Amino acid sequence: MKENQVKKLVMAAMCVALGIVLPMVFHTIQNAGSIFLPMHIPVLICGLLCGWQYGLICGILAPVLSSLFTGMPPAAILPAMLCELAVYGLITGICVYGIHTEKQIVKIYGSLITAMLVGRIVSGILKALIFNVGEYSFKIFITSSFLTGIPGILIQLIFIPVIVLALQKAWIAEPKRR
Repeated sequence: MKENQVKKLVMAAMCVALGIVLPMVFHTIQNAGSIFLPMHIPVLICGLLCGWQYGLICGILAPVLSSLFTGMPPAAILPAMLCELAVYGLITGICVYGIHTEKQIVKIYGSLITAMLVGRIVSGILKALIFNVGEYSFKIFITSSFLTGIPGILIQLIFIPVIVLALQKAWIAEPKRR
């Protein structure tokens, strides 16, 4: 295994671990998980730093392992959350390589915003058609996907680019070139 692959594997494993530990901190406060979206942060970071394969795997493993170890997310919510997080990891990883600019901040924000929108749309479609048939409306989608999570969305938009750029500047992660 090449050094770069090992670095990505270790980074992805750390993101999965953060996907378990970070929500534990927030779940000490009632409804903090759905407000601050702590599990989203490491998955989005993983996709940005490690690429779509690792981001996808992190988006699957983090909620599954967290559910097994901590009971959060609960089994009823797990499938939809797993799909949403898997899309986040996949799309950030694809976009960070697909956005053609030398400005890292543009790649990061473009990838982050695209993934956040696509993940929420996929989650909403799956909830409406599979997971919550007959119980899911457009109003519930807007409220649960955007309004309730405004603090978490702001945290993601402020802190994820800072963290990713800091890790790249410290040579812990390589900037994505193309």
